[in-house]
Amino acid sequence: MDANWLWLLALVAAAAGIVGFTAIQQRTRLRKRLLASWGRFPEARRADSEASLAEAYEASHQLHTTDSTVDALTWHDLDLQAVFKRLNQTESSVGAEALYAQLHDFDFGHPNVSEALVTFLTTNAEARMQVRTAFAHLGKSDHNQSQRYLLDATHQQLPHAWQYRVLGLLPLVGLLVIPLVPLVGLLILLGSLMFNLVYYQQHRERLDVELNAMRYLVQTIATAKRLSRIATPSQSALREAVAPLAGITRHAFVFRTKTGAETEIIADYLGILFMLPFIAYNAVLRALGEHRQAALALWSQLGALEVAIAVANFRTAAPVTCQPQFATGGVQARGLVHPLLKAPVANPLDWTRSALITGSNASGKSTYVKSVAINCLLAQTLNTATADSFTLAPGHVVTAMAIQDDLDAGDSYFIAEIKAIRRVLHLAAGGTRVYGFIDEILKGTNTVERIAASASVVHWLTQTNALAMVATHDGELTRILGPAATNWHFQETVDAHGVTFDYQLHQGPATSHNAIALLATLDYPKAIIAQAHKLAADFERTTVWPQV
Repeated sequence: MDANWLWLLALVAAAAGIVGFTAIQQRTRLRKRLLASWGRFPEARRADSEASLAEAYEASHQLHTTDSTVDALTWHDLDLQAVFKRLNQTESSVGAEALYAQLHDFDFGHPNVSEALVTFLTTNAEARMQVRTAFAHLGKSDHNQSQRYLLDATHQQLPHAWQYRVLGLLPLVGLLVIPLVPLVGLLILLGSLMFNLVYYQQHRERLDVELNAMRYLVQTIATAKRLSRIATPSQSALREAVAPLAGITRHAFVFRTKTGAETEIIADYLGILFMLPFIAYNAVLRALGEHRQAALALWSQLGALEVAIAVANFRTAAPVTCQPQFATGGVQARGLVHPLLKAPVANPLDWTRSALITGSNASGKSTYVKSVAINCLLAQTLNTATADSFTLAPGHVVTAMAIQDDLDAGDSYFIAEIKAIRRVLHLAAGGTRVYGFIDEILKGTNTVERIAASASVVHWLTQTNALAMVATHDGELTRILGPAATNWHFQETVDAHGVTFDYQLHQGPATSHNAIALLATLDYPKAIIAQAHKLAADFERTTVWPQV
């Protein structure tokens, strides 16, 4: 063997060594990251686009109907996107999209979570690592359109498929002719390569979305094939779903996950020159059309697997969680906390009648209302609550809390507010159990009409199968509604050093009047404080406001 061959072998060996070393480094870094992330709330390492998640949810929502759907206003009021991020320990778009959808749709009394999977993934660290690694290699791709391809049977194959096959074969013909007629073979080879490259560039922009969607589809099926080899409670279901689709993985080379590596760029050009993306696109689309139900079942299995990982991680990371119990009646809880707070204060809950919550601003009313509402949803969607114990009767969850003017619709604050509350009334009129949460009810209008309308709304709800939880500053409501509503309050202590809150739920209506005292702690003029006290005392004595 001469020196030139030795140099060539050495270069090839060096290149292979670099590629192998880089792959080992990547696997090591991935394993360290996955190990370090377990049992912790997810970091903002790879934010899933909310627009992409909503787009995928709109498609998946067509798959089946559920008993209840969380509407956009409730999602916004409860900051459920932040709750989603706290839960979203997923490595693929398939898992993130499934988790997002599951937080929106649920069936009464039947959370769509496999407790067998959650338990297995919590206790079997090595299998969990294998599953998470497979999903991590699949990765995330915003606006991947995969679910639309699965749902829409009208996607057309690229026309004139025979042309792509002919164009793809021409470079091979040139290679075969070169030994016989070198010049002709070379002309065929170079001419076909140049034509194919230009042809692909001309058609790529029109097909870019389709090819990217197909790429994620094919890689997801390849990932499912790997996952079906891992011993988990979902292994047999995965094997059954992936079996009819296994042939699609032959096209995984063409539809690879993009990493930007030099070798990948070379492989991309080879695929383009032989028209492989167009040829493979038609082949995959044809296979999906023949086995669409298997593909839908596969996506469901994969989503359930990564949702189980997210639930298992959340239960490990959160200071307190429990599995809820479903029963008749209302909602009872011990040690209930808000899932987003770093240092939450635990509170009890015994909610069997519509409730009024009074107290000053910043005392904890709204936070408590949100903690109850979020847990009513987490219990029914993920079979998890952030409490020591949590029992509820299944029902809709709807809120009217963070109301804003709707300039696009031309609605003032009050119009937007009464429209939001109308949603609660509409659901309650259906007779199904409804949990309605209203913060600062009807504050967009004058005092007399606000109190009269608020009392009428809450009283009407008490005649239905709904439970309302209403935070208000209007103490008059507690007297008007009397025993028809439960009364709770939050309170504060004001002294020379300022104001302190205990953030604890107390029984009965609020009795303290500290708003004026708070003005004094912020050095308001003494004359203002004195006159405010006198006006308040006169009104409470006569129920008529005196002139100043």
